[in-house]
Amino acid sequence: MERIQLETPKSGSQLVLETLKNLGVDTIFGYPGGAVLPLYDAIYSFKGIRHILGRHEQGCVHEAEGYAKSTGKIGVAVVTSGPGATNAITGIADAMSDSVPLLVFTGQVATPGIGKDAFQEADIVGITTPITKYNYQVRETADIPRIITEAIHIATTGRPGPVVIDLPKDVSALDTDFIYDTQLHLPSYQPTIVPNELQIKKILKQLSKAKKPVLLSGGGISYAGAAAEMVAFVERYQIPVVTSLLGQGTIATDHPLFLGMGGMHGSFAANIAMTEADFMISIGCRFDDRLTGNPKTFAKSAKVAHIDIDPAEIGKIISVDIPIVGDAKKALQMLLEEEQVHNNTSKWIEKVTRDKERVRSYDKKERVVQPQAVIERVGELTKGDAIVVTDVGQHQMWAAQYYPYKNERQLVTSGGLGTMGFGVPAAIGAKIANPDKEVVLFVGDGGYQMTNQEMAILNIYKIPIKVIMLNNHSLGMVRQWQEAFYDGRTSESVFDSLPDFQLMAQAYGVKSYKFDNPETIAQDLEVLKEDMPMFIEVDISRKEHVLPMVPAGKSNHEMLGVKFHA
Repeated sequence: MERIQLETPKSGSQLVLETLKNLGVDTIFGYPGGAVLPLYDAIYSFKGIRHILGRHEQGCVHEAEGYAKSTGKIGVAVVTSGPGATNAITGIADAMSDSVPLLVFTGQVATPGIGKDAFQEADIVGITTPITKYNYQVRETADIPRIITEAIHIATTGRPGPVVIDLPKDVSALDTDFIYDTQLHLPSYQPTIVPNELQIKKILKQLSKAKKPVLLSGGGISYAGAAAEMVAFVERYQIPVVTSLLGQGTIATDHPLFLGMGGMHGSFAANIAMTEADFMISIGCRFDDRLTGNPKTFAKSAKVAHIDIDPAEIGKIISVDIPIVGDAKKALQMLLEEEQVHNNTSKWIEKVTRDKERVRSYDKKERVVQPQAVIERVGELTKGDAIVVTDVGQHQMWAAQYYPYKNERQLVTSGGLGTMGFGVPAAIGAKIANPDKEVVLFVGDGGYQMTNQEMAILNIYKIPIKVIMLNNHSLGMVRQWQEAFYDGRTSESVFDSLPDFQLMAQAYGVKSYKFDNPETIAQDLEVLKEDMPMFIEVDISRKEHVLPMVPAGKSNHEMLGVKFHA
């Protein structure tokens, strides 16, 4: 590798910060410790990068995820060695599952102590190999700029994902008078961006024959910034759209071609359309089990075209007739550039529209606050423009079903890993990345207790997120499964006692409210108009289920709890 002489010697820590700044990083989330003291000493006087001090390493990584998921920019976190690094594992695994561009620096003991069970040593390279897109351990100070440049390129291109850089303490402290060339040279990493043109033509040829086409929009469309192209394509050919959880927002929920989210808690119209379709075009969706139900019966009558940036996903779960590797945006642009083919889906559109109209949403009782009504009201008050962050559980599914999404990257949630505790820190990261946008967090009483310590930084950094806890005094989704499939044995899923969440909010200096009146809840929620950090606790029914529901292992058309108009 070519050496580049520096005008003055620089420490490894200076090189870390300068390289990050030169590559466009303006915010990092972190928590100091012994192995990263040299880096934090450099942060003390460094200008141009804002450091956000979280309250737990898992929180720091989720904050970086919220920053990245809501913008598409790289999220950066710094943690110390040993327990600091292992505390970050959940966030790294979450980012891997949901294709989040993330760079995590883990401190490491000095190089002479590596492999000798030194104090606070953990083999983070070995631990994170299965849950990262790539990882590094830096052994030479001069190599820091090259490694960071490569890491950010890998994390943000192709299918995005997390990259870990393990940074020994002595490597970050030592000075060097030269660095290695940072020009990218990665012959074994060349993701396919431009799809095969002949395969693109096959989609249109099949579309000309199809009577019941459906387009499945996944998170890859959102990540590629391809929503406008996707909507133009389905409008041109009048193709109804089903989204995955992470695909929410790629088409407005009030668009006439939108059938809803598909899968386990998907809409009746979406699941029936996928079941009856004769041609499915899946873009940026990995066919996870929560979407497909029983893969043997999924879209059984359909020819399937699958467009994905990651070739490993194509054919992994669902057999594919037209496989296409490439960027979602580029693929849709190529589809739109082709000469329009003749197709007629008018009868199909009439049918799927009737399916949408047949279904009642939920029973609008008055004796308890309905969580669905809370989310609908928040949608009204925010005009459907808020970035919606969720934790994981029942509230997550209700937020996916009932908020009126308009835009890509509008829903920030933990999809693949289903990480309880994701919500509070991810909302913080999303707001820091989008200071001019409203950020609303829906969280349950279970998930909130996992990472609520991050609430401590809302006033410190002036982060006016709106936290709405839907409190059902239980692990709602666990309880729902127990009530539905375990004869009602709610083993360890109901909280006999809970902390006083209002006092907790006060302890963090955050304005708080508690609502439980179904007759006044619509008016009560108008407090959201205040521009300040806020905690709103809403007592909801302790027996409410997320419906419809496809039992695990069943086919998508075997939905429970569908309510039809009389």
